[in-house]
Parts: sequence; structure tokens; C-alpha cells
Amino acid sequence: MDACRWIRPEDVANRSELTPLLLLKLLFRHPPLRAMAWFRLATLMHRRKVKLLPGILKRRLLRLYGLELVPGARIGGGLYIAHPVGCVIVVESMGTNVSIMGSVTLGRLKPLRWPTVGDNVFFGAGCRVLGPIEIGSSATVGANAVVLTDIPSGAIAVGVPARILTQDCDAADKYRCSHG
Repeated sequence: MDACRWIRPEDVANRSELTPLLLLKLLFRHPPLRAMAWFRLATLMHRRKVKLLPGILKRRLLRLYGLELVPGARIGGGLYIAHPVGCVIVVESMGTNVSIMGSVTLGRLKPLRWPTVGDNVFFGAGCRVLGPIEIGSSATVGANAVVLTDIPSGAIAVGVPARILTQDCDAADKYRCSHG
């Protein structure tokens, strides 16, 4: 399902459009999609309790793509990472169709608990989401925002520390809602 997000830049993942030939073309042309393929393989091996291989694949992701993802993390389909270099993604769980731009960090602050992310969430370039917080479905985290508290569903969060600009806007209305 991750590959479906590379067919069209829309926020939908339609499996019917993905053919084996198109998948090969996408994997050849897009290094971030290859990174997702390696991550999904590492997660599969982790769930099947294959020793060593998940760790080797995790180090491969870090070395080749600059992307730190934990094999075995519960991450839904349709994950889109536009520029994986500098991204650290360690979460309790992540929903489907999440979009992540470059240099994003999702991780722990002090306690050994990590963020929980809903469906259809967008993370802007350079943002940081730290600690055991919840990011609601259809939320948007702006570029370079530092999120230390929960963000409700449909909200837009920006700034350092992040503050909520709007709430309860659908995806087509987010621009208008955030600009008055």
C-alpha cells in the first residue's frame, strides 16, 4: 500500500492502480520508496521472529537512506516519506496514509513512551514530535514545529512550542481555516 502513494500525489492509496510493472518502475525511480520496501521487509522478519535480519535491515536504512525506523513498529499502510534523510521515526503506533517530509523526528522525550499517530496526518519538514503524546487523525504539524502536547483530530499545529491554529477543518478547507 505504501507504493500506491507514489502513483499520484493525492491523499488516497488505491491498490487497483498498482501493477507489478508499475511497482518495479516506482522502486527503481524513487529511493524513498525503496527505503519503505526495506522497512516493510524488516518488519515482516521481526514479526516472524527471524534473528539478526531486522537489525541488519535497520542499519541498512540508516546507512543508505539516513532513515531511522524501528522494525516491528505498528505503522499502517500508505506511509509516504518524501525525503527520508534525517528522519527518525520511533512511535507506539501510526495510522494509514501518513505523510512525512524531510528531517522529521518522532520519538521519546524522557519516559520510555513514544508518540501515537492517527490516520491521514501530515508532518512538515523539520518538525519534532516528542514524548508520549497523541496526534489525532487528519492533523497537520507545520514545518519546524516542536510538539510536546496532544494534538486533536483535524487540528493544525505550528510554532515552537507548537500551538493549535485551527481545529475541525477538513483537508480541502485547511488552507482557508489557517489563513482566516
